[in-house]
Amino acid sequence: MKEKIAMRCYGKISLMVITITAAMVLAFGTGAWTRDTGGERHGQASLEIGSLTWQEEAEFFEGCTSIMAGREATTDGSTITSHTCDGSSRTWLEIVRGGRNEPGETVPIYNKQIKKTEFAGDTRGLETLGEVPQAAETYTFVHTVYPCINEYQLAMGETTIGGRRELRSSEGIFSIEELQKVVMARTKTAREAIRMMGDLAEEYGYIDTGECLTVIDPEEAWFFEIFGPGKDRKGCVWAAVRIPDDEVAVSANIPRLGEVDVNDPDNYMASENVYSLAEEMGWWESGSGKPFKMWEAYSGRRPFGIREFWLLSQLAPSLNLRYFAQELPLSVKPDKKISARNVMDLLGSTYDGSDFDQCRNLYVQNGRNGKMELSPAANPWMSSHTRNLLNALQPGAVERQRTVAVNQAAYSTVIQCRDWLPDPVGGVLWLGFDCPKLIPRIPIFAGTTELPPEFAVSAQHRFRRDCASWAFHRACRLSQITYQRDKEIILQVRKEVLDRAFAELPEIEKEAVKLYYEDPDRARQFVNDYSNDFARAVVQRMWDLGDELWSKYVRGF
Repeated sequence: MKEKIAMRCYGKISLMVITITAAMVLAFGTGAWTRDTGGERHGQASLEIGSLTWQEEAEFFEGCTSIMAGREATTDGSTITSHTCDGSSRTWLEIVRGGRNEPGETVPIYNKQIKKTEFAGDTRGLETLGEVPQAAETYTFVHTVYPCINEYQLAMGETTIGGRRELRSSEGIFSIEELQKVVMARTKTAREAIRMMGDLAEEYGYIDTGECLTVIDPEEAWFFEIFGPGKDRKGCVWAAVRIPDDEVAVSANIPRLGEVDVNDPDNYMASENVYSLAEEMGWWESGSGKPFKMWEAYSGRRPFGIREFWLLSQLAPSLNLRYFAQELPLSVKPDKKISARNVMDLLGSTYDGSDFDQCRNLYVQNGRNGKMELSPAANPWMSSHTRNLLNALQPGAVERQRTVAVNQAAYSTVIQCRDWLPDPVGGVLWLGFDCPKLIPRIPIFAGTTELPPEFAVSAQHRFRRDCASWAFHRACRLSQITYQRDKEIILQVRKEVLDRAFAELPEIEKEAVKLYYEDPDRARQFVNDYSNDFARAVVQRMWDLGDELWSKYVRGF
């Protein structure tokens, strides 16, 4: 078998000139809220690679991507984690303030409807599944759909990974985001957070599908996976591995943990039943001589897909990773150290110029000079309606791929934690809404205590001018109507904003550190004011960009 991905290759084709209505043109860019272009999927799936077929009996998702890096793998020594929240989850976020609590207080644990609420404090549809005792002291954290960073530089990324259906249980109260909510308010390190999540899920019951969290603090990076204990059971099964300091790991909706050595507590943590449950369910035999692998026992699926393959290959091309391999490494040592901005670019991957490029066949003749060029309407996020139309005109014109960057992204984060800076300054959340390939990002320091009110409003219910994320969504959608012509407009805005942020932050951090050693509260106020001012400026720039793009179509699409 040739070491090549089995794909049909049609070369560059010329499509006849087609009159497309505005609605059909918009379809190229409005896969934003459709399940078709990368939202959650459930059911069986079959992946064929060459002569190999993997029948996936586990739950199948295409929701999120996370890249994480140890501190020796980065250019500045920071640890990094990230998350693309790809789906129709809420886009509002808030800063939950920590403080001292009274004895006897409790924390309500909600159902998943909180992901669909329209604004911070919206209780419509919420159901309290149970309560846990409140801690005597809690910490301030950023409450995104999946809480992402607290004031002590504990940070997390997330991807839903499914797992065997037999593991799902309805006995308990905790989903993954509610576990994160509790531990973000109570722990300071990755190890503490993982151990507490495991303990809480074991005691109160885990009722979610399989989940992966990429958990970091300024010193360490940990890859954590958790599953239910099985039908009608209360508890969970979980394991975590420390990513080597000089390596980068990727999670993209598939269980990936391999061997788990519980006798090496410096590098592994796990629930007591991590081996026994697999043996009880018939997914592994301790006496078989075959090593236990987490993904093999609790998923049964091949432990990577196109996103993991692409990202790991971009990070370490020298490894010559093969897409049809049985397994890829969980993490790799990058050929070159990476920065936070590199991670932003990786999360924007759409496989341009490769065999996976969905636009590679969509060439048309330029009516002015007769040359063949990419159709202005071609983009990497075409809806199923558009793909079906193009494939009806020319079979095989577009082969659907799940790109890393998708335009149904609710929001995405890239987070740096830095041990040489005080916590309020050392942690930086780079936040953006919509498609990670196109958007500028806002630096939000760990010491931030509030955000502008428009960040507490979600975009998923209706168009709202008082919603920060709508400024991003509108500009991104409009940039995709004639994407090949207009993408440089939005990408230039992205570049200008990021250039400004990365140029300003060294001086901002220098001043914040000086203030911190004089008065920590003044330092927090300083970084809070900077993050808020920057956020307001970026949101206004995206509204202005949307107006600019919209005005291009005053005479039609």
